[in-house]
Amino acid sequence: MKLFVGLGNPGQRYAGNRHNIGFMALDAIARRHARAPFRARFQGEATDAEIDGEKVLLLKPATYMNESGRAVGEAMRFFKLAPADIHVFHDELDLAPAKVRVKLGGGNAGHNGLRSITAHCGNDYVRVRLGIGHPGVKDLVHGYVLSDFARAEAGWVEALCAALADHAGSLAAGAWATYQNKVQLALAPLRPDADSAD
Repeated sequence: MKLFVGLGNPGQRYAGNRHNIGFMALDAIARRHARAPFRARFQGEATDAEIDGEKVLLLKPATYMNESGRAVGEAMRFFKLAPADIHVFHDELDLAPAKVRVKLGGGNAGHNGLRSITAHCGNDYVRVRLGIGHPGVKDLVHGYVLSDFARAEAGWVEALCAALADHAGSLAAGAWATYQNKVQLALAPLRPDADSAD
């Protein structure tokens, strides 16, 4: 069994925030693969899915970003999962918009949601890093991540979430590089800078 976690802040106030792209990704995966609507469970909202024959729990922590690890740790212990069974979808300032990188372990890069998960679950979980770009100045980061995506960004955000859902079978199977490549290929027509550096 695998655990897919989307990071974000609960409530309508935050629904369109850049910081909530993890929730958006998980909602898209749920629409495509879940058996039932999300319901309250593990200090969050969860639903069961079967993705290419792999059982997957989809979880959106309701603890606010800084305490995400409480919900993830509870689900991990309940199902007796290893950290490597956990796949966390989260916003990434250091990647250009619509870029995706998947890796096992690594640093938290100042991301409070990842820091909390590491504290509760260890560091060796899979990160699905979803690029949202950087405002260019460190002092602007807090306001930037807690601001909504602009209307002009809706196209790539929707396309990214759809691609993440379309190819989720590769992620569930542990083919992380394949997943990353399939998602990026699906988005290539939207990104004229596809060959540029991160």
